[in-house]
Amino acid sequence: MKKLIVALAASTALTAPATAEMLDLEKDVLTFGFIKLTDMAPLAVAYEQGFFDDEGLFVTLEAQANWKVLLDGVISGTLDGAHMLAGQPLAATIGYGTEAHIITPFSMDLNGNGITVSNEVWEMMKPNLPTNDDGLVSHPISASYLKPVIEEFNANGKPFNMGMVFPVSTHNYELRYWLAAGGIEPGYYSPEDVTGQIGAEAFLSVTPPPQMPATLEAGTISGYCVGEPWNQQAVFKGIGVPVITDYELWKNNPEKVFGITAEFAEQYPNTTLAVTKALIRAAMWLDENDNANRPEAVEILSRPEYVGADYEVIANSMTGTFEYEKGDKREVPDFNVFFRYNATYPYYSDAVWYLTQMRRWGQIAEAKPDSWYDEVARSVYKPEIYMEAAALLIEEGYATEDMFPPADEDGYKDPTPAEDVIDGIGFDGTQPNAYLESLPIGLKGEQKVIGNEIQG
Repeated sequence: MKKLIVALAASTALTAPATAEMLDLEKDVLTFGFIKLTDMAPLAVAYEQGFFDDEGLFVTLEAQANWKVLLDGVISGTLDGAHMLAGQPLAATIGYGTEAHIITPFSMDLNGNGITVSNEVWEMMKPNLPTNDDGLVSHPISASYLKPVIEEFNANGKPFNMGMVFPVSTHNYELRYWLAAGGIEPGYYSPEDVTGQIGAEAFLSVTPPPQMPATLEAGTISGYCVGEPWNQQAVFKGIGVPVITDYELWKNNPEKVFGITAEFAEQYPNTTLAVTKALIRAAMWLDENDNANRPEAVEILSRPEYVGADYEVIANSMTGTFEYEKGDKREVPDFNVFFRYNATYPYYSDAVWYLTQMRRWGQIAEAKPDSWYDEVARSVYKPEIYMEAAALLIEEGYATEDMFPPADEDGYKDPTPAEDVIDGIGFDGTQPNAYLESLPIGLKGEQKVIGNEIQG
């Protein structure tokens, strides 16, 4: 595994203004983990553009084998922090799986995922799909078009298997959301059965992101939900077709976070601020001037020590386009968002959405009051750290006040309008139980999964 050791700033162009005072760092030698996905970009950019340097930080970036290894590394302290699934700090904090108090002062991006099906499944779906005037398939594609395919699989005695990257990943919840919106049961969890396949019509299981295309090609799964570049890789290899992006599923949905232990933040508050400052600057760089820096970012990410996919594969989505069927490339300028729309602000409402999905599918086994969702969100998402880092960047001349939410922000986004979600159901983070009641498939109220049944 190649390690990237960051030297202190040497370039005048990357040195903070003379008026800025460097924070008194409690710890300046740090190791951060990541998974080989394009949305680890803020870490790579903060390293390569010298933003960690400017804060006096010596950083090592280390690719991790999978999400569990990454989480265990942060908890054990072998990693000081990491590019994480947004569900990981929440699940760890409430004790679902490995228990530890993990926090995030920084959300890494919006959107960036897709759902891909095998060529076999695509050929079964395609004859029934509506088309545009140009003859190309209309998007977004509802999972209702997948339902007869699953029925045919079952009639031939075959289960319909799909891959996602981790039980508390956005990808698991997005795949479940898409399936349920199309009337397909994606299965439930219970304390006794953590497969997530109770009552399932489509059977979801874990596959590490870089292994998705090979697993699809081998026929072990018939589709998957993953981040880039692994949907576009299927297109380039000619083994599958992306049917929907998460931007089409839920416009500008939250994705990864930067996770650290609560203990780290308490023990090293200035270091935490310095890291957050560097990551904010990286996110700004990634989105500035209408994504003008994206080609350079793609070159960085294509290196083997980062994502390691071909430049053309990463550029296919990272530079504002997305290819569905081979040759059907469309403009999707917001497929990857790193700073626009307050993408880096750790909103409590984002945390609440993840918690509602955990409850919806039985990972949270019993009903919780609305106040519980708010309390957990506040214990994990730390906008106060983010805003302190933002204030320092404004003071130093790297940013302006209008780039960030107002200082009196309550931590909750305005409700997501119904038209921004594929099933036409809006989301208000302040009303989690009402939201759960509005979803036609999934646990609600006092319902529990007992054995193979939903009771209550």
